[in-house]
Amino acid sequence: MPHDVTMPQLGMAQDAGKIVAWLKKPGERVVAGEALFEVETDKATMEVEAQAAGFLTEVRAAEGEDVPVGRVIARISETPQEAASASAAPVVSATGPGSSGPIPEGRAVTMPQLGMAQDTGIVVAWHVAPGDKVAEGDVLFEVETDKATMEVPASAAGYVAALLAGEGEEVPVGETVAILSDRMPDAPMRRTRAEAGGTPLVVQPAAPAPAAPAPAAAPPATAPAIVRPASTVLPASAPQGRILASPKARRLALERGIDMARLVASGVSQPVHARDVEAFIAPASAPASHRLAAGTLRDGFTPFATWAAETAGITDATALLAGFAAASLRAAMPATGPLCIAVTGRGADRVYPDPDDRLGRTDPAASPMLPALILRDLRGSRITAIEMGTDRAPVLMVGGRGDALTVTLVWADGQLLADAALALVDGFAGRLEEPLRHLLL
Repeated sequence: MPHDVTMPQLGMAQDAGKIVAWLKKPGERVVAGEALFEVETDKATMEVEAQAAGFLTEVRAAEGEDVPVGRVIARISETPQEAASASAAPVVSATGPGSSGPIPEGRAVTMPQLGMAQDTGIVVAWHVAPGDKVAEGDVLFEVETDKATMEVPASAAGYVAALLAGEGEEVPVGETVAILSDRMPDAPMRRTRAEAGGTPLVVQPAAPAPAAPAPAAAPPATAPAIVRPASTVLPASAPQGRILASPKARRLALERGIDMARLVASGVSQPVHARDVEAFIAPASAPASHRLAAGTLRDGFTPFATWAAETAGITDATALLAGFAAASLRAAMPATGPLCIAVTGRGADRVYPDPDDRLGRTDPAASPMLPALILRDLRGSRITAIEMGTDRAPVLMVGGRGDALTVTLVWADGQLLADAALALVDGFAGRLEEPLRHLLL
């Protein structure tokens, strides 16, 4: 059976890759594990190995071309003669066991390969139904591997003629999971692999349908806003194993400190969608506030900031402080998304989009952003802590005069779990007292 070669995901934040060079020519024999092409992301350039043996055919991406993750760029076929138009997806016509009738003709949508070692993917959720009209780039379904969960777009416009895998089913890479037709199908169908007895769809050549008119360009997707982290107390018991959830639901859960397994244990059914997370963390009309303080600490930050300025040329001490806060928050609530930190006090009122650099090599945001944490720098003043009710995000305050510092955290219900609050205060206080800890952790 032919094997589709897709653009792999080599990093959590990667959404596309550039073909640097093809290491095999169309028609050449390929051995499984042999380097097939080089791909460049914003992080590195790597060789991608062939996941099957055969002959390289149907190369659809040229050297230097940027290709979205999951898109089919070539095929490994049993013979060098199996080639199709580079601009068209494979067209199938088949019947399968367990279906109520013949499977409609159309273009095959296959399970993509999102990682070099990926053999299968789980269909998390379908975004379309049989008979729906889709444009090129519309999201068809979400797929989960052991590394990530990604949305798979349509490579061409058309109609959904068939869905051939159910939500929650594990599908081998390259197997057909849906069929898109150029015309509205007479009998669109839906079936699961279980209903088909786990037998993959038999793919046979068929005459291509006439080309459909070019669809209107889809509006560009807007970047998600950075929101404050929050969470809700969940049951102590949680299900074991993989949790099926959409990418947006996972992102919201990470940003708000929610354990997805415990959320499912609370009664939310899988696959978990963003609306489930949002409904679970809906704040009360008058959330209670909480306060946690650390004792008097030795001030290790001031000499550290002086060293950073003299040795590394880092003159923005506020950025250094924001980096301490971001690192402490990530340790308390692990998240892959950016953590925006707002710093106020000492004549500064700045927002740092993602101060991830250990030495504060980051610039303030040019436009307003909603922070994940507000840091009030009260050092040098007679004020050690202030509490003015709940804010739009947890508030971490550092105060004190001379060689002694205090750290206070104020947060509302739904913003932090108690364990996360304890870890945040302890981690931030430890970094202030021993900055070497910040560089080594």
